[in-house]
Amino acid sequence: MAAPAKRVEQLDRVVIRFAGDSGDGMQLTGDRFTSETAQLGNDISTLPNFPAEIRAPAGTLPGVSSFQVHFADYDILTPGDSPNVLVAMNPAALKANLSELPAGADLIINTDEFTKRNLAKVGYPVSPLEDGSLADYAVHPVALTSMTVGALADQGISKKDAERAKNMFALGLLCWMYSRPFESTLRFLERKFAKRPELVAANKTAFQAGWNYGETTEAFSVRYEIKPARMRPGTYKNITGNQALALGLVAATVRSKLPLFLGAYPITPASDILHELSKHKRFGITTMQAEDEIAAIGAALGAAYGGALGVTTTSGPGVALKGETISLAIALELPLVIVDVQRAGPSTGMPTKTEQADLNMALYGRHGEAPLAVIAPKSPSDCFHAALEAARIALTYRTPVILLSDNYVANGSEPWLLPSVDELPDLSVEFATTPNAEDGKFLPYLRDPETMARPWAVPGTPGLEHRIGGLEKADKTGDISYDPANHEFMVRTRAARIEAIEVPDIDVEDPSEDARVLVLGWGSTYGPIGAACRALRQRGLTIAQAHLRHLSPLPANLGEVLKNYDKVVIPEMNLGQLAHVIRARYLIDALPFNQVSGLPFTAATLESMLEDVVKNG
Repeated sequence: MAAPAKRVEQLDRVVIRFAGDSGDGMQLTGDRFTSETAQLGNDISTLPNFPAEIRAPAGTLPGVSSFQVHFADYDILTPGDSPNVLVAMNPAALKANLSELPAGADLIINTDEFTKRNLAKVGYPVSPLEDGSLADYAVHPVALTSMTVGALADQGISKKDAERAKNMFALGLLCWMYSRPFESTLRFLERKFAKRPELVAANKTAFQAGWNYGETTEAFSVRYEIKPARMRPGTYKNITGNQALALGLVAATVRSKLPLFLGAYPITPASDILHELSKHKRFGITTMQAEDEIAAIGAALGAAYGGALGVTTTSGPGVALKGETISLAIALELPLVIVDVQRAGPSTGMPTKTEQADLNMALYGRHGEAPLAVIAPKSPSDCFHAALEAARIALTYRTPVILLSDNYVANGSEPWLLPSVDELPDLSVEFATTPNAEDGKFLPYLRDPETMARPWAVPGTPGLEHRIGGLEKADKTGDISYDPANHEFMVRTRAARIEAIEVPDIDVEDPSEDARVLVLGWGSTYGPIGAACRALRQRGLTIAQAHLRHLSPLPANLGEVLKNYDKVVIPEMNLGQLAHVIRARYLIDALPFNQVSGLPFTAATLESMLEDVVKNG
């Protein structure tokens, strides 16, 4: 009997969430689906969400891991507010995510896991598959586990290994439903299990079984197509924020012609930068996994003193530990890039959840008057350019720079247009090679009249011997000084040279040119703010948007921009840290809108809030 004919429908966008136990391979499944989608040319944005524990209790709500992917035939800005499709591998995954599904959403449920024991673990007295509570959704019960085990019965692997392959069955089914290719996934499986050929064969078979199930079953009568998005010509790569940041640092070392030294201590969610950079030693990159955060930044600062581009990566708790050495770098006036991939705090907080609450620490979190430059990327692919900009400022102005990424952009992914190397900034550095004083001596704190940067002298250069250390420096000579007037001069000079850093003016997106409300964001709020403003404009409302990359120093035109609007709204994933800065510096009655849930803003939340501000003032 021939397989039933399948109807093909065209869609412009879809949001899919894979959810299951933290051992079910949901991150891998979502990542592979995303990779195949990227190859088709759709615009994509992803949101991984997983527990901090290495292995939370199986089948419980704290152990649920999910991966959401939003893909479309037009440019998109967020991973989507709510999924159109939820793949729930067990009752916990269903219960943890059901409240976020709109009516009519597709539910693909692994019925094999809906046992009395698993239902009881999450407080279901009766299976939701039987009590009518899912009547508002399009429910597709699929015996994922048993069908996978059945498909692998003759593969010669254990039942446990066979059950583990159920995520590949689910991936094959979803790839069939949404007309995704699968060749690169098969190649990926060959690489991943290269040392165990039986697992290569088993996972390929499970994937194909899922695809065949979609093709032949009457449970799925429709498959969908989403055409490629119209994007700028060029070569694209699907990339996460941490990968993009690492490659930005690689580009910085090439364009500066300097060796790069990374001193890092593993910490979620920054560790992937260390992992990625360690693959690129051929570009003159040295990576060191230190014994602790203090040793990591100490080694990076030592490398900077020796003439390298020094980098250290961490998250909020690590920045706190690095504070004293950051202050030392400020006093020494050496280039250093400190990457802070923010997570929810305080203390250990929620290591795998996102937040923007380290801004105050980046701006002010050191003893004494210790200003430095602070920048923040707005999206995963923008991490590449933010890393280059951090290196430019550090090398040009001889200052530490804090790059404030966060978990949302670090682990999220999107298409990245590979730039031409010739288009990247020239970061070449001129080291001091000869004495710079009229009497033939070397003055280590004699400043460049344009950048106010002091000369960078590589240790061992004849005639350029100079004192180094944390005690206050005498102007020009760098000798130890306790003179009150000199100390005040040096404190004010260190502050002035940060304010003198040249950064681009802030751009305002105001298509109507008559908006009275401006939304000001920084970092990863760019996507949700942009999507909310886009939705309001499509409904005929006028609203302007501006986004800060440089948080210290702030753009020179920011004050004038703010004064052009009746209302300035600042959404942040903290309790109003940028809003406090804006109010204090520009005397603007900025309206903060804050969320500290460990999750990014949804566009719908911001759209509703901003609509009220636009209509009611």
